[in-house]
Amino acid sequence: MEDNKLSDNGTTPDAEHGTLTRIFQDRKRTNILSTVEQATISYLVKRVPDFITSNSLTVIGTIGSFIVLLGFILATYIDRSYLLLGIAGLAINWLGDSLDGRIAYFRNIPRKWFGFSLDIIMDWIGTVLIGLGYMVYAHDQYELIAFVFVVLYGWAMIISQLRYKITDIYSIDSGLVGPTEVRVILSIILIIEAIHPHLIEYFAAGMCITLFIINVLDTRKLLKLGDIRDVAERAEKLAKKNSA
Repeated sequence: MEDNKLSDNGTTPDAEHGTLTRIFQDRKRTNILSTVEQATISYLVKRVPDFITSNSLTVIGTIGSFIVLLGFILATYIDRSYLLLGIAGLAINWLGDSLDGRIAYFRNIPRKWFGFSLDIIMDWIGTVLIGLGYMVYAHDQYELIAFVFVVLYGWAMIISQLRYKITDIYSIDSGLVGPTEVRVILSIILIIEAIHPHLIEYFAAGMCITLFIINVLDTRKLLKLGDIRDVAERAEKLAKKNSA
């Protein structure tokens, strides 16, 4: 199992030469920005102060989601320009979410299953906070889009966990699009909405349609992987029975 290899590996990062491959071995990344993202994480992970722990970064990431919620609320009741506060929130969310697990591996103090469980739970809470923020900001029937988005994102998270269970490889990306790309897209949408109001409904609907299609395709792939594993396990059991 790829994650077990990571936990059992006794090597330590070579900070002088920047060989931080080890801190990325627990996740398979296919997203467009993976190269830039990993280079940025490699740079930042060596500069996080010692008093900032992995759990602290997880909390920071969740605070980022709350800032996005706050931006929507302020934009609704005070001024639309507060939507730009959401961009800062998304950046903070990326920082905490991307570095919390990486910093633990970099410091050689990983808590694989604790960290994995906490990360999933806080990611879900962050998604709900962002969806709630849009629900406050949206008008009339467009509030439903926020609910649909949260449901679809939850569906995507379930797919990633089931894929991990079946393949023993954890991937948080759907092809070329991952959480980082989603944050970038959301940031662009917030900028456009701050300049031209009421366009966010169309962008949000478009994102939901796209996410629905991706989830359907990923679900089909997941079921095929499950079928392949079932066949392999039956063959393994039969081989053991015959050799007994």
